[in-house]
Amino acid sequence: MNTTLTAVPGLRVGHAHDLEQGLTGCTVILCPPDTVGGVDQRGGAPGTRETDVLHPLRTVQHVNALFLAGGSAYGLSVADGMMRYLEEQGLGFPVGPFVVPIVPGAILFDLFLGDGTRRPDAAMGYAACQNATTDAVPQGSVGAGAGATVGKFAGPMLATKSGLGSASLTLPNGLVVAALFAVNALGDVLAEDGRILAGTRRATDEKQFADSLELLKQAVPAQAGNTVIGVVASNARLTKAETNKVAQMAHAGLARAVRPAFTPWMATPSLRFPPARFQRMWVW
Repeated sequence: MNTTLTAVPGLRVGHAHDLEQGLTGCTVILCPPDTVGGVDQRGGAPGTRETDVLHPLRTVQHVNALFLAGGSAYGLSVADGMMRYLEEQGLGFPVGPFVVPIVPGAILFDLFLGDGTRRPDAAMGYAACQNATTDAVPQGSVGAGAGATVGKFAGPMLATKSGLGSASLTLPNGLVVAALFAVNALGDVLAEDGRILAGTRRATDEKQFADSLELLKQAVPAQAGNTVIGVVASNARLTKAETNKVAQMAHAGLARAVRPAFTPWMATPSLRFPPARFQRMWVW
């Protein structure tokens, strides 16, 4: 049984990544016709493309595809490859003899994990579109989650490898609600009972978590390179305003699962280390 984002009828999801050198990648969501999109952004250092068109007052009503990518702002270029793919399929906003594919997306910061000069690009975006299927979404260190990590309060050597995950819920009346997130948080990821599933590890015992909330109370300077990005989808028929409200509501769930959430912190360049050191020290 498919319990991932593609449980929503019509959605196709594809990954492309570099797991050898760049340790980064992208994930695309190809949408069925007449898909309505919305957006809500809370973090202090967003990297986005065409999210303004998702607001209710904007002219364009439908989206053709969405993407999540690593590579910081460089990763926004995956949309170029996606637009080429969609144009070849004749999909996009009609403008005279042309179509203009509507492809909003967001990136996360993963430059410190692998070779930071190798980033998701247009070719990777095109490949992800070619890989897109209605099958259950592969999860883990794949696609946009290839370079994701969590628990970076004490620097990258005490962080924990994370990735990309997806889940869905189907109600008896046929309503499907699903989510797909690439989790690259500054702090900890929590279980439903409040336990820390992944986060900043203790320097004295790397099998134990330090608890980012306690580090906040101690005014430990945050050493960050973080973003949590994702997609919530449903087969419900919603207006543009209603879709934006759902995106806003979804942040309540993010705040329950990630601590702290919606921070203003940005990346600190001095944290970069060679890839071999990461592969030896990080928990995968």
